[in-house]
Amino acid sequence: MENSDMTTQANISSTGPVVIAAGGTGGHFFPAEALADVLVGRGYRVALMTDARAGKRTSGVFATADQFILPGAGVAGRGPVRALKGGLALLRGANEARSIMAKLHPAAVVGFGGYPSVPPLLGARLLPGSVRPKIILHEGNAVLGKANAFLARFADGIGTSFNEVHGLPAGAHVALTGMPVRPAIAALAGEGYTPPGDLIRLLIWGGSLGARVFSDIVPGALAALPLAIRERLQITQQVRAEDLERVRTAYESFGIAATLAPFFPNVAELMQQTHLVIGRAGGSSVAELEVAGRPSILVPLPVAASDEQTANAQALEGVGAAWVFRQPTFTVDALTPLLTMMLTDTGILTAAASAAAKLGRPDAAERLADLVETTLHHGSGGRYSSPLPSSPASSHPSPGHAATTVESKP
Repeated sequence: MENSDMTTQANISSTGPVVIAAGGTGGHFFPAEALADVLVGRGYRVALMTDARAGKRTSGVFATADQFILPGAGVAGRGPVRALKGGLALLRGANEARSIMAKLHPAAVVGFGGYPSVPPLLGARLLPGSVRPKIILHEGNAVLGKANAFLARFADGIGTSFNEVHGLPAGAHVALTGMPVRPAIAALAGEGYTPPGDLIRLLIWGGSLGARVFSDIVPGALAALPLAIRERLQITQQVRAEDLERVRTAYESFGIAATLAPFFPNVAELMQQTHLVIGRAGGSSVAELEVAGRPSILVPLPVAASDEQTANAQALEGVGAAWVFRQPTFTVDALTPLLTMMLTDTGILTAAASAAAKLGRPDAAERLADLVETTLHHGSGGRYSSPLPSSPASSHPSPGHAATTVESKP
């Protein structure tokens, strides 16, 4: 057995690095970093290709790895001139990535969506077939993002966070891996849910910068709750810096205890304490709700390029783990009766927490690393997955979603 392990490690050390292509927001970078941690733990070398927004990493697993910052810019939702400039920047980045990889000889390139993943993966595709690395994508949403939709035709393997993902190309080699989350969040898995008692803790967040709609609507909805509920509230809310003073004044005038900030570094601690989350429905946020097993009220970002947040939210709503509002319908008059109902009959929250927890995959980084290794060792000749807990069928299925194929490894 020891000889077998030594041979495996020798084979790994003789291969080129696994290039991780990710950048921009934490929603793309957290899972990339989690995968890199697992791969390094298994003896692989990693390298990072990213964009100027993410910049050079001075801490974490990438701090001691090769890092390359490539040119590029998004093209979705831009005017024709800016889209053309963005497209040209992506092509420059792809050419630069191709030159780097011709010298680096990576074994695989793993992309996490968003435009920063396009130059490395396109650059890998442009290499001659004899030296081309394996191309693997991770899709964090229930709808294939614009970048991944473009790159999926080249992929040897695609890891998904949802059981059903709209837009996957026919014949894609797919594994339901889940979305890797921060270790502190993963540690919450299995802790269970304690319903509200003397205190009712609500966590309101809204993406990396916060969302103004929650500052506009939530304080008024909470103020309209019955006094017996309002007196027990403890609010933690992410608020844009420019809105802090008016939101703080509103809560003070309503006599509601609230902690407000543009950013909270201790999300895992807050998640552990909270009884209900109100927020957006990005892939990472949804994955954290599932792993921690917390009920939620979700208001999908209305300008998302593929409306992926609505699909993400509906996946939770369909199993009874969340309540979903389109932003135009997210009003004080709509939110107040829902909160009154669920904070009066807390069994509703407990059932939703249980439904969310059944979807959680705290070992998603390991599952994604399994996909990378399977692709490296066996190519793209089959579909891959790890055994997953079954989940109830959606009572509100989203039309047009293409189910991923999930089969056990041989």
